[in-house]
Amino acid sequence: MKRREFLKTTTATMGGIALTGLPMAHADAHATPASGGTLIWGHSETTQNLDIHQTGTASTGRLLQNIHESIVTTDKDLNVIPNLASSFEQSEDGLTYTFNLRDDVMFHTGTKMTSADVKYSFERCADPATGATNFEVFNAVESIETPDETTVIVKLKSVNAPFLSRLAENGAGVVMPMDSGDGQGEMPVGAGPFKFVRREFGNEVELERFEEYFDGPSYLEKIISREITEPTVRLTGLRTGELHMINDIPLDRMAEIQGDDSFQTVAWFPLNFDFLNFNHEFEPFKDARVREAFDLMLDKEVLMEGALWGQGKTSASPSFPTSASYNSDISQRAQDFEKAAALLADAGYGPGDLKVVFKVTTNYPYHVDSAQIMLEWFRQGGVDMTIEQLTWSDWLSQVWVDKDFEITMMNFFTLWEPDFLYYSLYHSTGGFNYRKISDPALDALLEQARITVDADARMAIYKDVQKYINENTLDVILWFRNGTIGAQTNVMGLDTIVQPNGSEMNFHKVWLKQA
Repeated sequence: MKRREFLKTTTATMGGIALTGLPMAHADAHATPASGGTLIWGHSETTQNLDIHQTGTASTGRLLQNIHESIVTTDKDLNVIPNLASSFEQSEDGLTYTFNLRDDVMFHTGTKMTSADVKYSFERCADPATGATNFEVFNAVESIETPDETTVIVKLKSVNAPFLSRLAENGAGVVMPMDSGDGQGEMPVGAGPFKFVRREFGNEVELERFEEYFDGPSYLEKIISREITEPTVRLTGLRTGELHMINDIPLDRMAEIQGDDSFQTVAWFPLNFDFLNFNHEFEPFKDARVREAFDLMLDKEVLMEGALWGQGKTSASPSFPTSASYNSDISQRAQDFEKAAALLADAGYGPGDLKVVFKVTTNYPYHVDSAQIMLEWFRQGGVDMTIEQLTWSDWLSQVWVDKDFEITMMNFFTLWEPDFLYYSLYHSTGGFNYRKISDPALDALLEQARITVDADARMAIYKDVQKYINENTLDVILWFRNGTIGAQTNVMGLDTIVQPNGSEMNFHKVWLKQA
């Protein structure tokens, strides 16, 4: 196989997000960007561990996107392109990757990036002791060589077709200064357009412009990210002028803000997918009949209208909607209480026999709304269910880390790359497999996809993976949710903020127009 053909197979055929409502009515397309000013951002979520290798939350990644840079990145159509590497090359057999580094990249520490920093970063991510969520990206790596300061050679033991695409995400592909790992959780240091200044946990984070950023300094002098999970409070801050911009406009107020000339809005699809999760080691949910019964109690369209105010689209697949891996042949189960009761009876559970606690985080208010709607259906289906509301930190501690739950709901962002999505979430060793799914047949499919070079054949495997997840009700996929931003009319460059993966935000080209 020609090297160019192999390169084409490493990235699934995809398109980026669909942006709507771009604020051209307010933004002067011919205005000259002005340097200076502090942008106050009402962030809808709270940041957690700031170590980009260890963090598993999109909220934290959204902020760290401005502090770190990866060795490669993606264009608007999610094709892999150079970034900290000025160029890259793959060998004919797909086992050797050579990265030629830029020679003008500076870290926030004032040191210049070299191949030693890349080697350190990759090996730190791969080291089990680090606890990196993306450690498995490097499972097939045999060696990392640095013949000179601007060359990195990664050799694999076996073909890993999505390897390059996985490096395009900051989690695995980020390059940090040598020996900086121990401090990254509290004081992240990278090569991005903004430097970390401080954080008041659960309240706000401050970033400042990095003058030596390799792609030119940002226009903004500072960013203050105020963490406001309550949608109404966030919107009030925008209306009073306390905030320059907010993400996640309250779902029930979207039309109101879009119709108000005092503000700019940006909407895009998709932001994330949401799904209902079972703990596969909780005795009742070891039985696929019980999991399917819970699925059959849900009316997904009604749930989406009730919880999202219609700001999304139901889907049986979590694959990025524009991805060649998306399986449009599978469908969601229709609500059917009679069939659900029969399945529960076959599994040995009569009305009221099954007692379940639904843990949900207040970090996503619409998850609380969803849980309350589902509660009524589950009780109607004969399940004795209670809801336990948790702060984001408590949810992450109990559900994500300790896996101490019975049923929960979560969303995932940025998983446009199918290996990142399915291997991380569904392989028995996956870094995001908090549901304790362990299925040898599914593991085999996911491992086969990694060594399948032909793009069409690999996408066909991922479609089989989706069918398997759906048929065995490993989770209940609910919908894709829209993303939104509301901003004052003096915030310029809004069309550059949302990154191609639909989740991360970069403020490098954003500026404030002076009155």
